[in-house]
Amino acid sequence: MALRVVPLLFAAYVAAYLNRVNVGFARLQMVSELSFSDTVYGLGAGIFFIGYLLLEVPSNAALSRLGARLWIGRIMITWSLVSAATMFVRTPGQFYLSRFLLGAAEAGFFPGMIFYLTQWFPSRARARITAWLITAIAASGVVGGPISGWIMNALSGARGLSGWKWLFVLEAVPTLLLGFAILAWLPDSIGRASWLEPRDRAILEEALAREGAAKVHVPLRQVFTHPTVWILSLVYFFMMVGLYGVSFWMPQIISSAGIRSVTSVGLLSAIPYAAAAAAAVIVGAHSDRTGERHWHLVLCLLSAAAGFALIGAARTSAPAAVLGLVLATSGILSALPLFWIYPAALLGGVAAAVGIALINSIGNLGGFACPYIVGSLNDATRSHGPGLYFLAGSVAVGAALVLGQMGPGRHGRSAAR
Repeated sequence: MALRVVPLLFAAYVAAYLNRVNVGFARLQMVSELSFSDTVYGLGAGIFFIGYLLLEVPSNAALSRLGARLWIGRIMITWSLVSAATMFVRTPGQFYLSRFLLGAAEAGFFPGMIFYLTQWFPSRARARITAWLITAIAASGVVGGPISGWIMNALSGARGLSGWKWLFVLEAVPTLLLGFAILAWLPDSIGRASWLEPRDRAILEEALAREGAAKVHVPLRQVFTHPTVWILSLVYFFMMVGLYGVSFWMPQIISSAGIRSVTSVGLLSAIPYAAAAAAAVIVGAHSDRTGERHWHLVLCLLSAAAGFALIGAARTSAPAAVLGLVLATSGILSALPLFWIYPAALLGGVAAAVGIALINSIGNLGGFACPYIVGSLNDATRSHGPGLYFLAGSVAVGAALVLGQMGPGRHGRSAAR
């Protein structure tokens, strides 16, 4: 079942994440050509999450009613067109608008996939399956970094277009094609998977029904006031500050450490993502095998905080910068699949779809706060150090919240198992 479902979702998420964060590479040429400051860039990068926030919950509610195949396919086709249109940006206002529309187009994609996986895989296997999906973020960095660097370097000036414009156009094409592939091949549910034998289908449906009976089936309106949902949202907010600290600023961190070639920056950016892919799979498998989630999550977040602090302390050293990025990226990406076990295990029915979307949308405001605050700190201090310490502190606060509010006995350790 995993071989049939996960590869297509994995490829879709690689394309999604690449379209979301390739603005970090575009920045290396875009800001100078268009005379944008770090504050303008940071605000534009973060405005993506405002559109995302506004449409996340209704989008996931629509997915639960219309089916994953139709809705995820629609999302991908829409945002590929918006991403390609970013090549026409000329002013800060146009940049802000393009990023807002990209977030609105992508709203519901990731929480929709998380909800979709809860309809297919029992919780005992979910950390591993979700970890494989999360490694798509790492894969987008491993593949996307060198490709982005090559596109911007090799095609700069081709047909009168800057390298960053080619970047947005060419990296939108796989997303468009995958959107149509999902419309053609992704089954909406176990019941519609013709390749499953009736006996296997019955076993899976029985296992998922047993888990569903143990979940909290709160009325839909109460999802918005449920204390656990808000605690999880706050933890996720600080995790997203760290994730997008890596995603939006990695090229600049490497460049500031003395690496000037765009191609070399792209190649070096693949190293932290490759390490993170391996770490996420190993940590997820170990957590599933032991049934322990809490300390796995805490230690991953503390590792990420240490990585950001290391970069801030030795930011002019390329080896230290890469090592710090390895720790930060590995810690954050390993924490993500562990985190998503909690809401998926505690909420059931339509409340699960809406609750997951609400947590993701509120948490992703960290993606708005991160680039704007870091960009403002960079401009105000003429240094990357304070921004990096801000990232370290944010992730450390997330770890502290997990320790204080999500420990065993507080929010359903047995459910998260």
